[in-house]
Parts: sequence; structure tokens; C-alpha cells
Amino acid sequence: MCDITAVTSGKGGAGKTMFAVNMASILAMRGRRVLLIDMNTGMRNLDICLGLENQVIFDLSDVISGICKLKKALVREKRFRSLYLLSTPQICGKAKVKPEHMKILCEGLGEKFDNIIIDTPAGLGDEWVAAVSQATSAVMVMSQEYASLRCNGTLENSLNDLGISSRYAVINKVVPSRSGSKLYPSFEDISQSTRAVIVGIIQEDPAIYQAMNAGLPVVCSDETGITKNLIRICDRIF
Repeated sequence: MCDITAVTSGKGGAGKTMFAVNMASILAMRGRRVLLIDMNTGMRNLDICLGLENQVIFDLSDVISGICKLKKALVREKRFRSLYLLSTPQICGKAKVKPEHMKILCEGLGEKFDNIIIDTPAGLGDEWVAAVSQATSAVMVMSQEYASLRCNGTLENSLNDLGISSRYAVINKVVPSRSGSKLYPSFEDISQSTRAVIVGIIQEDPAIYQAMNAGLPVVCSDETGITKNLIRICDRIF
């Protein structure tokens, strides 16, 4: 059975794309057949994070509008035999993806992949609903900010309304020196604000952004503390 995981955030800039890329890479390293779907139309970044920006010719919109077959829109990640990307249009205004499109798409892809990971768009509009409509679980990526806590609460209610009960939270961009400051929510505040299972904390680290800019998931580098931490987090989710 294919696991479909939506990686989402209540507030932009929390790091959901970074987490989606590295989670997919960890699963692919373990021999899982993984598909990353970018649903962030007009703001896509998965192709850049994987170093595939020059290889995306067709996208999800082309598939649902019948311009090309699904196989032509899948781009294989060069470091893995079992990791593929299905990108979204960089230009808004192409064919709009609806929940029924995602249902048909995921039913077909579920036979070819063990894991489908969806990088959702920002906000809670129609495109977000389509992105999470087929998810069996959701990972909510949040930062150590009061605005993130508020947005995450709204996000969690929306996921609950859609029947997605398997929800996990990752606290990203944590700076240890902020702990104990009244200007930032404590981990206890964060824990009390969510009903999701908190599966890990990721410290702010320039190496993560350097890797993304280089088109290289950070877990593909040497086995650093960051890599070990991300692997532990993924183990708790799966």
C-alpha cells in the first residue's frame, strides 16, 4: 500500500520544502520507490533543491490537461534510481488541479510507488485542499514563532476537518540561544498548542541552505549531526 504524506505549513518560510526533499531522499536511500509532487504552483522549489530545474519540461498541469502522458512528466533524481519528481507550473494560470484530479493520479501512482510526498502550497485555499485531499498523513513544519503557532492551529483544524488524523509536527529553524526568552514560544508552549505528535526539532544551520542552493539534499552529504537528526525524525514518522 502506498503512503501519501502531505508536507505542509501554516506559515510560509517554515521549511516544508527542505523537509520534503530530505524525507524523500532518506526513503529513497532505503530502497523505497518515492515520488515527490510539487503542488506549490508559481512558487515551486523542489526542482531547484534537487538540481533538476533544467530537466523539467512537462508538469502536473500538462498531465491533467492531456498535453502529455504522466510518464513524460516524471523526472528521475540523478542520485537515486527510485526517486522521481512531478513538478507544478512555475507560471500561474495553467490548468487548475482539483481533488478529483489528485484522486485519479494517486490511484494510478499508488501501484508504482511506495511513498508519495506532496509539497503543499501556502495558505488553505482550493489548491491546498486538492494537494492534501488524498493524503493518508500530514507533516506540519513550523518555526519557533508565535505567528507560526497561530497559523499551525488553523492548519491543524483544517486537516482534521478533512479527516487526516495521522498528523506529525516538526519544529524547524530553532536557535538554542532563544530558549528561555519571552520573545519566542517555549517548546512547552508549542507542545500545548498542537494535538499532533511532535517528532523532532531541527536547529537553524547554514549547511541546510547551502545544500539546497547546490541542488543537493543535505542528507546526501557526509553523515553529519543534521543528517542523523533528519533520519531519526523520519523513523518516527514511518
